[in-house]
Amino acid sequence: MGLAIIHSRACVGVEAPEVTVEVHISNGMPGFSLVGLPETTVKEAKDRVRSAIINANFEFPSKRITVNLAPADLPKEGGRFDLPIALGILAASDQIPETKLDGHEFVGELALSGELRRVKGVLPAALASLKSNRCLVVPDENGDQAALVGKDIHKSAPHLLSVCGFLCGQQQLGLLTSEKIEQEVEAMERDLQDIIGQQQGKRALEIAAAGGHNLLYLGPPGTGKTMLASRMSDLLPEMTNDEALETAAVASLTHQNITESNWRSRPFRSPHHSSSMAALVGGGSIPRPGEISLAHNGILFLDEMPEFERKVLDSLREPLESGEIVISRAASKTRFPARFQLIGALNPSPTGYYEGNQTRTNPQLILRYLNRISGPLLDRFDMSLEIPLLPKGTLTEGGDRGESTQTVKERVILARMRMLKRSNKINALLGSREIEQYCPLHKDDAAFLENTLHQLGLSIRAYHRIIKVARTIADLANEEHIQRIHLAEAVGYRAMDRLLKQLTAQAV
Repeated sequence: MGLAIIHSRACVGVEAPEVTVEVHISNGMPGFSLVGLPETTVKEAKDRVRSAIINANFEFPSKRITVNLAPADLPKEGGRFDLPIALGILAASDQIPETKLDGHEFVGELALSGELRRVKGVLPAALASLKSNRCLVVPDENGDQAALVGKDIHKSAPHLLSVCGFLCGQQQLGLLTSEKIEQEVEAMERDLQDIIGQQQGKRALEIAAAGGHNLLYLGPPGTGKTMLASRMSDLLPEMTNDEALETAAVASLTHQNITESNWRSRPFRSPHHSSSMAALVGGGSIPRPGEISLAHNGILFLDEMPEFERKVLDSLREPLESGEIVISRAASKTRFPARFQLIGALNPSPTGYYEGNQTRTNPQLILRYLNRISGPLLDRFDMSLEIPLLPKGTLTEGGDRGESTQTVKERVILARMRMLKRSNKINALLGSREIEQYCPLHKDDAAFLENTLHQLGLSIRAYHRIIKVARTIADLANEEHIQRIHLAEAVGYRAMDRLLKQLTAQAV
């Protein structure tokens, strides 16, 4: 009887700090003490571990067992420490060789039968183990996530007996390989040609996809705003390895199914307008990622934006600028990545219409409805566009369906390549100094833009956003410099500013 030390990983946001599981078995009254700031599910591990050890045909020591999870000031939660605790007990009681534990880390929840069950946050643990040059042993159900880090060193196991057999040199565990299966590109189920008309809306979608710009659709119900937004993810290029690992690391915290076939696809999140602030930006006593973090490197689509609570929408302002969200608690701060592209859609009034015979509200009521979205949040949309009702005869005559998604996507990818070659980032992420460097304007064009700015009452932030949109339009046209026609089109995507100014004048 003695002391055994096992290495494991905790889960704190998208980080996986190392946890040393120290197990000491001594003479005395039989008992099981678990220390090291464990929460309830960790404390319950003693019952799961006891049954799993007995049902795996090992002996559970009738001694004084003390388990310490170090560091003691790091909160521990979940069932991820069941496997290392069980192995520590078996090693301290000389039922498995302790020397074989070196160079390995273990995470996994135990069933009473000894089977290993999936846990959350395996991908951050696999990345951290790789940096520490250790092999991470995970449940089979988490094997597909751990394999994404590559290097072919991590292993998976179905049962406690399998892990013990591996440590005793009696069997081998499955090696998690990073070899990707080449799959044929399937035809896209959703295509831009499914949408009749709305060519300007499709053009705005192409510009937003190319430059990573935030986009707001405004228009009556049933005009295709949601359909247009849902096509955005099909226009974007696949994520790079680093982007995919960042996004998958966040998704692994919520038990989402991540496989080698879908891990490069950009996320598309569309929360309901009844979502709370914690659901949207993250939170909880033990911080969890919200929708904005689950949309990292992808798209967050907010339909019926005025129906969201105003304080919930305003909570997006800081992450839209910083690309991350910091959730503060009394004990610590947890950071989650949140670099997402915001697509919004809204009706222009409570009845859905603001002009013509169908409107049933006056300008004051329409303004009150639109003012549920704060000015600072509206200012963070690079583009806003009205999606009108289709002209008479469009449906009976078939309408113009425009180009396919694949054709538009090819232009988007070429434009992004030009951006990355020029500034190593997409246009939406350019800072003020980078705008001066990469987006210079002719003196006359700068004067034109400044006059427009004063006419619409726009901020300096809007000024910079218009220039970035114009730069994207120039990239799509394969033009080296921004021209007046590009600026004019970019200014045209300020429908919300013009509408608010028009309604304000009518209300007065």
